[in-house]
Amino acid sequence: MSTISTTPSATANPSPSASVASQASPLVMRVIAACAFAHLINDLIQAVLPSIYPMLKANYGLSFTQIGLITLTFQLTASLLQPGVGYYTDRHPKPWLLPAGMLCTLIGILMLAFVGTFTAILVASALVGIGSSTFHPETSRVARLASGGRYGLAQSTFQVGGNAGSAFGPLLAAAIVIPYGQGNVAWFGLFAVFAIGILYGLSRWYRQHLNLFTLKQGTVATHGLSKQRVTAALVVLAMLVFSKYFYMTSFTSYFTFFLIEKFDLSVATSQLYLFVFLGAVAAGTFFGGPIGDKVGRKAVIWFSILGAAPFSLALPYVDLFWTGILSMIIGFILASAFSAIVVYAQELVPGNVGMIAGVFFGLMFGFGGIGAALLGHLADIHGIEYVYSVCSYLPLLGVLTILLPSTKGV
Repeated sequence: MSTISTTPSATANPSPSASVASQASPLVMRVIAACAFAHLINDLIQAVLPSIYPMLKANYGLSFTQIGLITLTFQLTASLLQPGVGYYTDRHPKPWLLPAGMLCTLIGILMLAFVGTFTAILVASALVGIGSSTFHPETSRVARLASGGRYGLAQSTFQVGGNAGSAFGPLLAAAIVIPYGQGNVAWFGLFAVFAIGILYGLSRWYRQHLNLFTLKQGTVATHGLSKQRVTAALVVLAMLVFSKYFYMTSFTSYFTFFLIEKFDLSVATSQLYLFVFLGAVAAGTFFGGPIGDKVGRKAVIWFSILGAAPFSLALPYVDLFWTGILSMIIGFILASAFSAIVVYAQELVPGNVGMIAGVFFGLMFGFGGIGAALLGHLADIHGIEYVYSVCSYLPLLGVLTILLPSTKGV
């Protein structure tokens, strides 16, 4: 444990050599890797829900609007609680919340395997969302504490675990659930049990090392911006998250329906295309954080959102082959922004690591949920292909990046 026994001041203001040494420490890397792996399992379980939407729609005669309401229920419970959890635990750390949140997810996924009504599906979705609301701000903080000052790298490593889980979720659902029925969702409970064990170990590390870190790292801002300018920058970041995740939810919730309707694919084949898209998202997330550490967060945000626009505008009008290619490019480019956005915001508002993580993960889930409900209703009225024509313009909001202040370190 001596490998990470730095003083709080050294952690808050690491030298480049100290940052590299800390990042290379096996113990620190094990903690960050454990956070990423737990995130993989958490988001893998969550990805099961949209993956079985075609099955639920057929089994219960659901409309696209009801499908959107399922996503909205999950996303709102996941989003509304996260900032509050992060704000409270910034000031009163609660390591036990890590395994407790995953226990809630376990109950939700087991319910989802055996429910028989639309209302029960909503309750199960809400429980999975509640588990997520405690997981993200707490685990994101642990990853940052173990970063040795390489905040972008730690955040992207943590985030890529979630993206990988989101990619594998549909693939496993296609192999385990789609061919054999809804009851087989219960097998994913084994992943939750394993994650509870990982998170219990992380909670012990967190509890034992709280005294080695200043949780509210750098409580005095060094960027030289006024409170009004910081607030305006946070509003711009929120708008960028809106454009990114409103568009992303068209893929996570409805891409399979789009492929089935436009190209007459089977459910299993459409899941493979979704897996490829989500795999590209995971790859983009992995590269976004370290690049942001080197070239600046703002440059990554510029490229990530506005850079996807030419491809998103072309997507609704191409054939199946190019749909697969363009979806990969869009997923890779869009995904590189989120780690940069979170770390940029944390540096704008120092001392509130958990709250900022909760706010932006919350916005991610909230905008995704609202988008799923609205896009589902739009699909019922105008058809699923129309949804992709409308959403293709959303990445153009990336031009708002011009309003972000250029400050040293971000």
